[in-house]
Amino acid sequence: MSETQQYLTSWISIPVPRPIAIHGRHVMLEPLNAERHTADLWRAVHGHDEVWTYLADGPYASEPELKIALEEKQVSTNAVFFALLTESNGRTEGYASYMRMDAANGVIEVGNILLTPSLQRTIAATEAMYLMARHIFEDLGYRRYEWKCNANNAPSRRAALRLGFTFEGVFRQHMIVKGQNRDTAWFSMLDTEWPRRKAAFEAWLDPTNFDAQGQQIKGLVQLSGCIS
Repeated sequence: MSETQQYLTSWISIPVPRPIAIHGRHVMLEPLNAERHTADLWRAVHGHDEVWTYLADGPYASEPELKIALEEKQVSTNAVFFALLTESNGRTEGYASYMRMDAANGVIEVGNILLTPSLQRTIAATEAMYLMARHIFEDLGYRRYEWKCNANNAPSRRAALRLGFTFEGVFRQHMIVKGQNRDTAWFSMLDTEWPRRKAAFEAWLDPTNFDAQGQQIKGLVQLSGCIS
């Protein structure tokens, strides 16, 4: 019997994620709370309707409308939402969720990610994705971590590859979102791949990898290729 078969014969269902606080150097994840997080998010997304283009909801015409949407996410039983707060100013600048949670098979997806313009392409945004992956693999013991996006969403597809997910293909006519067809690009990361991905994340996040202006010295993809 192979090592993989021996591992699977002892497999038992694992817990679904709970809404907890997860701290990093640049970002903090805390359970999404409409009362606490709406005002910051509204200030950050107002006038930037483009951030909703590939999400299933939004854009919203007013802060009260956004609050209602966050209240629904807050109590969802199908996903666990986290607000993303930057440690530098304590403001809420995005959210992300664990979704499509299949604890019996150890499979889960990171999705419904909203990064406001001020959070996009920042160290904090990358660290948030690292913290969520680490929690899934190391604290909860999942086997497979998924990333899915509209196949037309080129920035999300690039982000998945940069973060260490493997492209698996496109599910054609997979969904109807906002009255339009969505072909879905699928990506995954496995528990056996996580140690190498983790090493690359931590090398990239190390303060010595950034110059005095906060610019990276080595990219995450470059570091992933250097770590065996």
